[in-house]
Amino acid sequence: MIKRPDTNGARLKRHRRVRAKISGTPERPRLCVFRSLSHIYAQIIDDTNGNTIVSASSVEKDFGGSGGNCEAAKKVGKIVAERALAKGIDTVIFDRGGYVYHGRVQNLAEGAREGGLKF
Repeated sequence: MIKRPDTNGARLKRHRRVRAKISGTPERPRLCVFRSLSHIYAQIIDDTNGNTIVSASSVEKDFGGSGGNCEAAKKVGKIVAERALAKGIDTVIFDRGGYVYHGRVQNLAEGAREGGLKF
C-alpha cells in the first residue's frame, strides 16, 4: 500500500510553530495568508483583541478572473493593502501560514508592499 505524506498536517505543524513566536498587536497587526488550490485569502488580524480588521480574497464578487494564479495573488495583496491603509494601518507582521515563501504567497506579499504596507 502506498502511503502519501500528510502535507497539510506538516503545514499546520509549521504554522503552529511560527504562531508561537509571532502575534499581531493593535499597533502592528498580523497579515495572515491562506491558499487553497483555486483561491487565495488574506486577513489582517489583531490577536490581542481577537478580531479581523481587514480581509480580502479571490472569492469576492467584484474580483473577476481566476483566483488560483500569481496575478490573482498580487491583486489580492494590493486590495488588502488598500483596505488596510483606509483603516489607518501601514505596518504589519507577515504570517505566511506555514506555506513556502514562493509563488502565490510571495506575489501576495509583493502586491501588499506595492499597495503601501510595510513589513
